[in-house]
Amino acid sequence: MHIQLNTDHNIQHDPSVVRHVEQTLESALGRFSTQITRVEVHLRDTNAGKSGDDDKTCLLEARLEGRPPVVASDDAATVASAVSGAARKLQRALDSSLGKLQ
Repeated sequence: MHIQLNTDHNIQHDPSVVRHVEQTLESALGRFSTQITRVEVHLRDTNAGKSGDDDKTCLLEARLEGRPPVVASDDAATVASAVSGAARKLQRALDSSLGKLQ
């Protein structure tokens, strides 16, 4: 499973963010790793430097072999919380989507 991280110009693309994203996705989506070819992660700060509730957005798009992509997103006060929330939602969506095949 390849993880592609994209950030807007308001979120730092530093090693700690990359590490958190990779660890969170491996933990949440590891059991689907044989079916997922790539996960695209899009992080953005909607308030661009101003403080506010739930101004960080994480959009996850899981690309599956031979199936349409599955998408989930979450808004939170921090990047870490947004990534964790979106990962949980994507896990549930994949459970539902791939569970119907079995």
